[in-house]
Amino acid sequence: MQWLMDYFGRIPSSHRSLILVGGIMFFWLLEEALPLFHFKYQKWKHAGVNLFFTFTTILVNFPLAFILVQSSNWAVENHFGILYLIHDWPLWSQAVTGLLLLDLIGAWAAHWIQHKVKFLWRFHIVHHADRFVDTTTANRHHPGESLIRFIFTTLAILITGAPMWLVFLYQSLSVILSQFNHANIVLPAWLNAGLSLLFVTPNMHHIHHHYVQPYTDSNYGNIFSVWDHLLGTFKKLDSQKIVYGLDTHLKAEENNRISNLLQIPFQKYRSPTEENFKKQ
Repeated sequence: MQWLMDYFGRIPSSHRSLILVGGIMFFWLLEEALPLFHFKYQKWKHAGVNLFFTFTTILVNFPLAFILVQSSNWAVENHFGILYLIHDWPLWSQAVTGLLLLDLIGAWAAHWIQHKVKFLWRFHIVHHADRFVDTTTANRHHPGESLIRFIFTTLAILITGAPMWLVFLYQSLSVILSQFNHANIVLPAWLNAGLSLLFVTPNMHHIHHHYVQPYTDSNYGNIFSVWDHLLGTFKKLDSQKIVYGLDTHLKAEENNRISNLLQIPFQKYRSPTEENFKKQ
């Protein structure tokens, strides 16, 4: 356990970049070998749009990173947060508890509230409007949403009192699991059945990207699936019945052009169509 603390406590920026780029490359190749859907699209052009938003996410988070560091250092120095209350537990159990809570507050809760608050949903539409969900979709977030997620991550750090080594471990797992569960692959039923009891799998998260409710409002998890199971937001759907995108933004010029995607949060709000609800 000590080596994990030492490594993530001093993880170089180059290693964090390698996790991001290496993950995309690995799952990109895996999609070619074991695709769920044989999309008829220009994969490189599609990736270009999503990588643009990956870059904007980095631009938003990089100058604000010092806030995360200061928040963590303050919590640790002042014995603030849930982890301080269980400081006499074995280190491994503190780490697992911390990861679970960081995922609950920083990812699940942030995701859930973006679906429930119309103003926040406007920014999240950019992520859901992707009609060809693959591993690059994982990082397709409007700059406004990147800021919203940053705020929730900071809140999660303060509530848990997580030290920076645990924050970096959480962020690394979050990047890899998000790329994994968005990848255009499907796991064998037997493997998914066991793995999805604890972790979010592609089979599970793809349902969240189905183009109509109530599926859009389900399976919010990023790393751990336990929160959806416990909080009643878990749903199942045959992978072959999934249609990606949103019923309000099905036109290519709306969901695949960077200029329009950046403007979506400020355009007139569109309610989900009753016709598409009836099809379900």
